[in-house]
Amino acid sequence: MATLFFLWGFITVLNDLLIPHLKSLFDLNYTQVMLIQFCFFGAYFLISVPAGAYVRKFGYKMGVISGLITAALGCTLFYPAALALQYSLFLFALFVLASGLTILQVSANPYVAALGPQKHASSRLNLAQGLNSLGTTLAPPVGAYLFFSSTLDNSTTADSSVSSAYFMLALTLVMIAIIFSQLKLPTLTPSNDTTSRECKKNIWRAKHLTWGVGAIFFYVGAEVSIGSFLVNYFGETELGSLDEKRAAELLTYYWGGAMVGRFIGSFVTRIVSPHKAIIFNVTMTIILLIITMQTSGFIAIWSVLAIGLFNSIMFPTIFTLGIESMGELTSRASGLLCLAIVGGAIIPIIQGVVADLWEIQYSFVIPAACYLFILYYAIRFPMLKQAWIKAE
Repeated sequence: MATLFFLWGFITVLNDLLIPHLKSLFDLNYTQVMLIQFCFFGAYFLISVPAGAYVRKFGYKMGVISGLITAALGCTLFYPAALALQYSLFLFALFVLASGLTILQVSANPYVAALGPQKHASSRLNLAQGLNSLGTTLAPPVGAYLFFSSTLDNSTTADSSVSSAYFMLALTLVMIAIIFSQLKLPTLTPSNDTTSRECKKNIWRAKHLTWGVGAIFFYVGAEVSIGSFLVNYFGETELGSLDEKRAAELLTYYWGGAMVGRFIGSFVTRIVSPHKAIIFNVTMTIILLIITMQTSGFIAIWSVLAIGLFNSIMFPTIFTLGIESMGELTSRASGLLCLAIVGGAIIPIIQGVVADLWEIQYSFVIPAACYLFILYYAIRFPMLKQAWIKAE
C-alpha cells in the first residue's frame, strides 16, 4: 500500500515542473497554463463518485488495480501528445492519468484507515502519506534533470523528454498492478450503503463531514496553487531570478518538508488531538504566506518553502476527521472527500488570474484565504462531531 502512496505523490508533483515547461513551450500566460491543474484535479470531481460506487461493488483491491491500469494508460498518451505537439492532447492525457489516481485515492485512503483501530486512523494515514511525500520529494530533482537538464534547440526535442519520462512511469504502473494482483491482502470490502434512503439523508447531517469536504477543497487548492507557482515565482527578479532547473530543484525542500512533517505527524497525532495539530500547523502556514508576500530574496524563498513542513499533516488528518464516526457511511464519505480534491483544479486558476492581473508575489493571498477556512473548521470540529453523535 505504501508503494501506491509513493507513486501518486511522485506523479502529481511532476505537474509542478510541467507547468513552467509547457508555459515556455506554448507561450502561455498563468491562467492558460493552470489548465494543467484544472484538467488533472478536475478528474477527481468527475470520477470520485463513480469510483466510490465501483469500489463498493468490487472491493478495495480491484479498485487499486483498476486505478493503476488507468493511470498507466494516461501516461502512455503523452507520447502521441508529444508527436502532435498539441497542448490540448497533453491536457487530455493528464485527465486520463488523474482518473486512475482518483480511483487509487478512493480505494487506498479508507483501506489504510480501516487497517486497525479507529483511534489511530490519523496516525496510520499520516504514515502512509509520509511515503506519498517521499515521492513528492524525489520528483523535483528527477523532473528537473529530465525536463531542464540541457538547453534544448527545438520543441520536438523538448517534448520528447516529457513523453519518455511518462512512458517509463507507465511501465512501472503496469508492473506494480501485476504484482499487486498477486498479493494476499486482508479482505476488506466497504459496506454497500446505497440502498437505504435514510442513510442518504443522514450523511448530509454529518456537519463534521460536510465542513471537512470544504476543508479538503481549500487545502488541496492551496497546496497545489503554491507548488504550481514556485518555479516561476523563484524566477522573479525580487527573488533572485533563478533559472528553471535551480528553481525546480528547490521544490525538493518544499515537498521534503511535507515528508518530514508527515512522519513526525504520525507520532504526534497519537498524543495530540488531530484538530489541535491542524490549528497549529495552519496558523504557521498563514504566517509564512504573509512573510513571503511582504519580503524578498532569501527570506521570501525560504518562508514559502517552509510551508511544506506545516502542510504535511493536513490532508490525511482532515480526511480521517471527516470519516470519523461515519460507520456504514464511511465509503460514501470517502467518495465525497475525494470529490473535494477538485479544489486543486479551481484554486490555481483563480490564483493564475490574480497573478496575471496583479503580480505573482501578491497572488499568494488566494491560498492564504483558503487556510483561513481550514483554521475555522479545525476550531469548530469538536462541536460539529458532537452534534453528529447526538443526532445518531
